[in-house]
Formats: sequence, structure tokens, C-alpha cells
Amino acid sequence: MDKLKILVVDDESRMRKLVKDYLIRKNYEVIEAENGEQAVDIFFAQKDIALIILDIMMPKMDGWQVCREIRHYSNVPIIMLTAKGDEKDELLGFELGVDEYISKPFSPKILVARVEAVLRRFISTEEEVISIGGIELDKAAHQVKIDGNVVELSFKEFELLTYFVTNQGVALSREKILNNVWNYDYFGDARTIDTHVKKLRSKMGTKGKYIKTIWGLGYKFEVDA
Repeated sequence: MDKLKILVVDDESRMRKLVKDYLIRKNYEVIEAENGEQAVDIFFAQKDIALIILDIMMPKMDGWQVCREIRHYSNVPIIMLTAKGDEKDELLGFELGVDEYISKPFSPKILVARVEAVLRRFISTEEEVISIGGIELDKAAHQVKIDGNVVELSFKEFELLTYFVTNQGVALSREKILNNVWNYDYFGDARTIDTHVKKLRSKMGTKGKYIKTIWGLGYKFEVDA
């Protein structure tokens, strides 16, 4: 099996080397980019990048713009790496389709564990198609169709919809959603979920009404009779 290719984008060479060394030990192929423009050029030239580790504060093009450019064409998993701990930045990252958010300083072993967890979820070999209420969710292809039309979802939006669909009729607290979709060690808050639900409902069109708000608790996925 070919090694999975990871693009590490950071203007600090020492940080790139640190991340690269740990990833290589886990048998990943690592490509480096020292600024945003270079990262975008590499991503579209390579075609087979499995995951991107992306810093925010960089010259020429920052991480936000890189994320926007790539999300126009691809749902490749993106882990945002940043020195910023501002909640607004974290929420913006999730709104742009970032899959994980890790603040510096961080443990390289934890970063590698996050990489492996994201890739396990994204590159699933599980052949399962769930059809409900005009929604067809193909886990293996990581694709959603609504009334026969493909709907482009980010990686985290797909995971969120999958969690809702597989727990239809169950009242899900925001804490439970965070624990299952964002992993137990993600220190987020309700607004992260609310932002994703809002975008997901919008992309689902009339089917967005299936995601019902339970005030004071969270959400429930329920198909109207």
C-alpha cells in the first residue's frame, strides 16, 4: 500500500521538521510548504494529498485564505495549527471547514494521534449506504445525495450528519455531539456545534428541517411522517 501523503504548511522550518519527523516515524510521506501560496500550488499539483496540517499566521497567504481556496474544490481533511487561542479564530476555522484545531505549543504525539483519528474516519473502507427521507449517505464514498443530487459537505459536516442519521429519533446533547463527532479531548463549546448545524441545514435545503433543535439540550434528527 502506498504511503499516505501529508502536506505540512508552516513558515517556521523548525516546526515543519518537528511535525515531519514524527509523521515519518508513522510511515507517512510528508511534503512541506513554507507559505500559503506554495501550499496551494503544491496541493493542486500533487492531486493526492490525504491531509493538510496548516498554520494560520504565514506570509504571502495566511491559513484562512489557503483553507478557503482549497475548500472551493476539495473536502480533504485540514488540521489547523496555530499559536492563537482566540475562540473567534477557532469558530472561524470550523466555519471554513477545518476538521481539527490544535494550538501551539502542542505535543507532537497528540498531533500524530489526531492525524490518525481524522484519517481513519475520512478514509473508511466500510461499505455502507444509509437512505432515509430522501437522503442517501454513502460512508465509503464520503458522499451525500439529497433527492438524487450530490451535496458538497465538509468532512466535519459529513461526520455530523452521519452521527445524526445513525441516531435518528434520539435527543442528543451538545456535549454528547462534541464527544462523538469532535472527539472526547476537544475542548469546544456549544457554538461550534450550532455553527456547523446552521451550515448543514442550509446545504440540506428543505431536508434541513429534519435536524430539530431541542432548546436547552441540543438536537434530534427526525424525519417527518
